[in-house]
Amino acid sequence: MEENSKTTDAVALQVREEEIQLPKQGDSRSTVLKKKVLPSIIAASLMLSFFLSLPILASVIWLLYMGDFHCERLLRLQILRNWIIAGLVLVFLISNAVVFFRRKFPVPGFLAVMVPLISMFTVGLALHGAYKMESRTVFGSPMWISMKVNRNENWNNIKSCIYDTGVCDELIARSLTMESSDFTLLKLTSIEAGCCEPPPICGMEYVNATYWGKGGDDIDTSNPYYSDCGTWENSGTVLCFNCQSCKDGFIGTLDAKWSRLGVFLIAMSVLLIVCHLLLFLATMWDRFGG
Repeated sequence: MEENSKTTDAVALQVREEEIQLPKQGDSRSTVLKKKVLPSIIAASLMLSFFLSLPILASVIWLLYMGDFHCERLLRLQILRNWIIAGLVLVFLISNAVVFFRRKFPVPGFLAVMVPLISMFTVGLALHGAYKMESRTVFGSPMWISMKVNRNENWNNIKSCIYDTGVCDELIARSLTMESSDFTLLKLTSIEAGCCEPPPICGMEYVNATYWGKGGDDIDTSNPYYSDCGTWENSGTVLCFNCQSCKDGFIGTLDAKWSRLGVFLIAMSVLLIVCHLLLFLATMWDRFGG
């Protein structure tokens, strides 16, 4: 009887030991995840967050260096530029502060960095013109720029500014001795093509940089499509500064600059949002998981 009871106790003790060991075996996968995978995710997110903030700082320097661009100060776009610079500096500081204090303040830090990043994403969409109908009232959007430039009171000041920059004088100096075949090979900017030469649809003949022969008499200048053909004048002070093509060239120049900035803001905000989201999830799992 005593031997049977000892055997029973030994079996019961072995079963208890196996029951105790089973959870430990089940936890091995989560332990490996926490000890090996999570540190890698956190380290990669930390490095990406820091390195992605460097282009933001570089863009601030670029915006400061660029300054006013082709008379855009007349549209008060320097105000938008200054606000964007301040916002980018704020994103740079908050992003790196959240990385540094992520263990102490994971949730407040995540919320603090998401607000400027989402705002940065929204501004980027507006500058790129992602929503055309709504962007007419958005400062610096393509529709807003077009609306402002096409107002006569604004354009009178803008065309005077363009003339004062000497953009057409530079083109004349470069092409004064060129033949027609050589002039057509020149790579012109949007403003040079729109303000310093007649539109191609007019069919005017190139004589020299300051004189173009009139096109065919069958062109109806009362037609809005050909209106610039009657506006062009062979005078260095007039040229095509009153043409719609000159306005379009100026608008295209500004759109190209601000649209590129919008694409940059969209790309950087998306990358930083993903990076900080991964860092937040990994930090919370490391802190509270298992």
